[in-house]
Amino acid sequence: MRLTIRGPAIQVAICALAAGLFVTPRVAHGHDLNSASLLLVEVDADAGRFLMRWQANSSALESDFATPARFPPACKVQSPYVECGAAGLVGTVEFPWIQGTSNHVMVAIEWRNGTRLLRVVTASSPNLVVYGIPASAGLRFLAPIARDYTLLGIEHILTGFDHLLFVFALALLVRKRKTLIASITAFTVAHSLTLACAVLGVLRLPTPPVEAAIALSIVLVCGECLRPADSLTRRAPWAVTFAFGLLHGLGFASALLAVGLPEKHIPTSLFFFNVGVEIGQLAAIAGMLGLRFLITRVLPRQAVLGRGVVYAMGCTAAYWSIERILAVFSG
Repeated sequence: MRLTIRGPAIQVAICALAAGLFVTPRVAHGHDLNSASLLLVEVDADAGRFLMRWQANSSALESDFATPARFPPACKVQSPYVECGAAGLVGTVEFPWIQGTSNHVMVAIEWRNGTRLLRVVTASSPNLVVYGIPASAGLRFLAPIARDYTLLGIEHILTGFDHLLFVFALALLVRKRKTLIASITAFTVAHSLTLACAVLGVLRLPTPPVEAAIALSIVLVCGECLRPADSLTRRAPWAVTFAFGLLHGLGFASALLAVGLPEKHIPTSLFFFNVGVEIGQLAAIAGMLGLRFLITRVLPRQAVLGRGVVYAMGCTAAYWSIERILAVFSG
């Protein structure tokens, strides 16, 4: 007996499969990881002396690493202090032991002048560059800032599935090349504005409602992809993407603020983070358009497949919306 699946059944099957693929990584990474924190507090600016406090949620981590990091060559560890001399703590702080593990380390550095640096070090990025926050470091750390924050922006957009789904839905909705370019430009301008305002402290909004609104924006765009009738989104997609770009910029800002910014180089790090976001976004769109081109040349019934993908993205975004709305009220 041969079973033939047609029409809506195909769409439902694709929806269930893709939604499962989107949601599964989130569930798989829900377990707790070993975490630790390293706090360095400057106690003597002239000698570049920092008080070191190392804590871990695992007794093995805390006992095995009396000196949890490899500091720049100019620094000497004399527990519980780290002394770096007149130049201060400038250079790369390495955590070689974290590679190949599931551990992460929250690193906080505080200078006597009130400057702070907060970063999360993981196995995929086991080094922390201190970008010359003291005035003595000058401009020689601008290149590492540009590199690190550009890569951070690329990583954020390519691993931020909600932002990617919005961009993919937009690429499916807007078929004309000029209109798509205008829409992406409007999205870029909008999220750049709110990203800068949030990072500089001009605009403050709680994160849970913003995340819920971002998920709802994906649901709306997916719904517009399925509607054959004319609407504002189809007539002027650039206006809609500008409005939603303001929301997504706040989402970018929450991620960037969680990682931390070198206070003496906020404009530079903010600029290059945004550059990284745009590179990742353009790469995602290029990949999406390339895949769509191949599908139209190879596979039959592209319309059914396209609707199935839209249903899958919409189902995933709807799940996120419910989850995040519940988080707003439970918080």
